Amino acid sequence: MITHDIAEAITMADRVIVLTNRPSKVKKIYNIEMKNKNTPINNRKCEEFNKYYDMIWKDIDIHV
Repeated sequence: MITHDIAEAITMADRVIVLTNRPSKVKKIYNIEMKNKNTPINNRKCEEFNKYYDMIWKDIDIHV
């Protein structure tokens, strides 16, 4: 699945891959591991969700 929504990626995927600008290269791979990964709604309530969300945002932070 390809998405540009960080929350959706963390909630639904087992792995999130952050790419660089063009020409794209893999910048970082996150293996998403949460304690209670049975539904997308429960995933957003996991404490790990915020940790991944903050780390991924820092990786894609672009100063224009």
